[in-house]
Amino acid sequence: MVETLLDEATRREHKQRNVVHSLLLLAGIGAILALAAWLLSGWIGVIVSFGFVLVIFLGASRVPPEVVMRMYRAQPVAASGSGQFGPILVELARRAELERVPRLYVIPSMTLNAFATGTRDNAAIALTEGLLRRLSVREVIGVLAHEMSHVRNNDLWVMGVADVMSRFTQTLYYSALLLLMLNLMGLAFGEQAVSWWAIVILFFAPAISSLLQLGLSRAREYDADLEAAMLTGDPIGLASALRRLENYTGRFWEDMLPPVPGRKVPAPSVLRSHPATEDRIERLLALQARPQQPQIVVVEEPMVSLVGWGPFEMRPRYRFPGLWF
Repeated sequence: MVETLLDEATRREHKQRNVVHSLLLLAGIGAILALAAWLLSGWIGVIVSFGFVLVIFLGASRVPPEVVMRMYRAQPVAASGSGQFGPILVELARRAELERVPRLYVIPSMTLNAFATGTRDNAAIALTEGLLRRLSVREVIGVLAHEMSHVRNNDLWVMGVADVMSRFTQTLYYSALLLLMLNLMGLAFGEQAVSWWAIVILFFAPAISSLLQLGLSRAREYDADLEAAMLTGDPIGLASALRRLENYTGRFWEDMLPPVPGRKVPAPSVLRSHPATEDRIERLLALQARPQQPQIVVVEEPMVSLVGWGPFEMRPRYRFPGLWF
């Protein structure tokens, strides 16, 4: 039983905050889309844009985790074949009081990344091959516990909305490029096909979406960090993982540069739209003096590829609209 930070009152507060954050994210991207649509085609465009936002709202939480994993070409790892990580997942799920253990997937990419998707009763956690190769087992346990905390707190719904929105805004970027070419061709004939302001808004829509996520995720990620430390009994493990991930990935502003968000840290990600890493580490280190669960100790074993890849370096490849593997 994880008592501190996981009581019923905290869980209700967390749920209410997730609903508010989801509505703010949808309202923000809806406003961006509506303004661009109004500049392009008036009020009819606004009505159509709000229809898209409604589809996102209704569909984001209903996408099965298997579909998301196929998007990333993730391969399932059977509990019997997951080596050190099968028992770890079972123990973390027990401590988090989950009725079903989330399924483990591995993505054949050297990008350092981890994320969870699905619902509390039907969740999946994905780790990249790069993360498994570059982090120690102790650090991986911290990352798994962080994602397990998101599962326990039903954060996956708002995270799913944010991810679907980010992919939708990436398509707006490509739409802006197409409209830009139409306008440039129109200039040759002395005509303007569409509003230049609409093109500018669509072009920067992904960056604005990323800023919205940055502004809304702070409390949720702090909670997941602290609860992960409670689950593992080892705040140092997660702190070490965060520091290593920070060194390997980059700064948040790199994530908002064209051509699409997630250029260096693909979404969804363990670092994407999170508070400053140093602040997270400082809070984790402050937990050392507090009572903890017994630490999950696993004897380090040689890392064998869980997806059958060799030792060569795998680089992420991009697919429209920004999918990577």
